[in-house]
Amino acid sequence: MSNIMKYKGYWAEIKYSDEDECFCGAIDGLKNTSISFEGNTVKELKKDFKDAIDYYLSICKERGEEPEKQVKGSLNVRLGVELHNKAKMKSIEKHISINELIKEAVTMYLKTN
Repeated sequence: MSNIMKYKGYWAEIKYSDEDECFCGAIDGLKNTSISFEGNTVKELKKDFKDAIDYYLSICKERGEEPEKQVKGSLNVRLGVELHNKAKMKSIEKHISINELIKEAVTMYLKTN
């Protein structure tokens, strides 16, 4: 079961705060903005989540700013020497870049899981 809420291209992992006795979450990956939300019920949580994102997007629109995205589409992956070597050799065999090989591997993994 997933504890992730999604809305308008944003996502957040949901947690339960025993101390506050409520559900809460925050949008990860934004460098210049903090968006958090909470609710005592799932219905309240969903509403606060959507309201927080809608508010953020409206502020960006007012200011003429591009809203931040959680991910940029590039990442630094540490494979270790042995796995990196194997991946490079396989990419050479397939006549593709190592980047393309890793994209293919992640795509295949996501389709099967």
